[in-house]
Amino acid sequence: MTGVLAVAGGTASGKSTLAEALSLECPDTVALIHLDDYYVPAHDPLRGVWTVSASGHSILDWNHPGSIDETAVTDAIDAALLRPGVLLVVVEGLFALTLPSVVRRAAWRVYVDTPDDIRLARKILRKIEAQRQDPLLSLRNYLQTGRDRHAAHVAPSRAAADLVVDGTASEAEMLAAVMPLIGPTLAPAAPSRAPGVCAATRTPGVPALAL
Repeated sequence: MTGVLAVAGGTASGKSTLAEALSLECPDTVALIHLDDYYVPAHDPLRGVWTVSASGHSILDWNHPGSIDETAVTDAIDAALLRPGVLLVVVEGLFALTLPSVVRRAAWRVYVDTPDDIRLARKILRKIEAQRQDPLLSLRNYLQTGRDRHAAHVAPSRAAADLVVDGTASEAEMLAAVMPLIGPTLAPAAPSRAPGVCAATRTPGVPALAL
């Protein structure tokens, strides 16, 4: 039976890295849904939650769950659950453990926990490398709204997790930490793959906390 795994965590915590690693581990049987793909249109001022950025412009508040089109997310999850061959649907994003419709559908809930200073450094580096964005703008936005939004809407969802994974660990360690949770669901795919792939095994010393 197909199950849903929700993976949440703060910006640049490593949640996308973990989710994509799971998808690559069993590409034929894992469907991946990024909540970042389901924000309401940024040109529609009548939907979502809006804020004023550090640059002084009115923008969609990307750090608020009210800016996600939850109906579109649930439609995507339900469609993935019906897709032939799919055994696991992985939903990852800031609000994967915040949006009620996602939480209700999730058989397993994972929170990727990474210290705030590391997350901020990763985000700034990513903005510089991918968008050539001035780090001053990233820092001001973080201080103006980002830090408070994380504290209000993301960090509390850690308490809803079945498993808390260390986001400073390697991709392999994070993957090994989660596999015991979802391994039985992926087991039907294992015979056609290399030994150990999709198996419910735990690597000794993996820095994860089972709640």
